[in-house]
Order: sequence, then structure tokens, then C-alpha cells
Amino acid sequence: MSIDPSTFADAIERQRAKQGAPEVSFYKDALEQSQAFRAEYKNRSNIVKWDEMPMERSADGLIKHVINERMDTKECCIDIYMQMIAADKATGTSRHLSEEIAFVIEGTGHDLHYDVHFECKVEFEWTWDTTPKRYDWGPGDFIYVPPYVAHKRVNTSGIEARVLVCNSRIMKAIGLDWFDQLEPAEGFEEFWVRPADE
Repeated sequence: MSIDPSTFADAIERQRAKQGAPEVSFYKDALEQSQAFRAEYKNRSNIVKWDEMPMERSADGLIKHVINERMDTKECCIDIYMQMIAADKATGTSRHLSEEIAFVIEGTGHDLHYDVHFECKVEFEWTWDTTPKRYDWGPGDFIYVPPYVAHKRVNTSGIEARVLVCNSRIMKAIGLDWFDQLEPAEGFEEFWVRPADE
């Protein structure tokens, strides 16, 4: 039997290749959606004024959204909010697969980070350290929280601490929208959505 070097397919595969579910227009739709997005994007805001930034009483405490995907701005990858932590109070404890960066505007305190460990078997198996690492911070400091590390922010100063927090939306776009509030901030329990794996 001679072998055709230009193919490894047989007649059955060729027949199946042109058969399938009903015909769709995904490719054409994507082209049209791209055009519609670009037209709509031109009208999105380049600037968000201080009095246009919405406040939220969240399970992590009081926050002011600077940029959020629901705010119709030209920023498509990053969410930014200002975290306000009352004197001698703390945020809740949360974890998310996107890394977090933060900048301290005022106040002094520390972060508690519970490092994550995982194995990839049939499904991911996650464990977290039970003893946190402590990172002290103050005005002008940068804070880095690695992906999926459970973390809590504690204000030890006698004034309200304000911290600018940045998170990426990219993990959500690639199907890894894993975000849990493990415990709420004191006084914000009514806004808590319990973790899915509880």
C-alpha cells in the first residue's frame, strides 16, 4: 500500500470534516462585535472625577471605586478602589486568583498573608498556612499580595487608613474568576457572601 505524503487523513475523516451541528456565524459575529465595541469605546470616559467614584459598603469594609468594569471607562483590564479602614480596625479576609497591588495613602498597620499551597490531581487541591506572615506598612508604602493568598489588612493607627488597591480582570477573562471573602470586616457582616466551598 502506497502512502500519500501530503495527508494522514482517510475518506471517513474527510467526510466528517464537512459535517456537524447546524451552521453558525460565530466568526462574522465576532467581526461585527469588534466594530460595535470600537464605536462604543470611543464614547467611554477617559477621566473619572472624584465625585463620580461610587462608594460601597462591602464585606471587606468601606471602599470607593476609582475604576471598575461596571463604570464604563476606557480601562478594560484593571479594577482600582480606595480601601478605608477605621482607626484600630481591619478589613475582612479574602482571596482571589489575581495578584493584588496596593499603595498606602495614610495610616499605619500591617497585612496578614496566609500563603497558599496546591496540588493538581483530578482537581486542584488547595491548602493555606494557618499562621500568617506579617507585613508592616505605612504612608507611601507598596503592598504586594500573591495570587490566591488569603489576606487581611489591619489598621493600627489612630486615624482612618486609606489604601489604594489594584486588581486585574484578566484572570476572570480566562475562566479563573475565583474570588472569596473568607470572613467579613467587623460591622460589615450584612454584605458577606459566604465562600462557595464552605
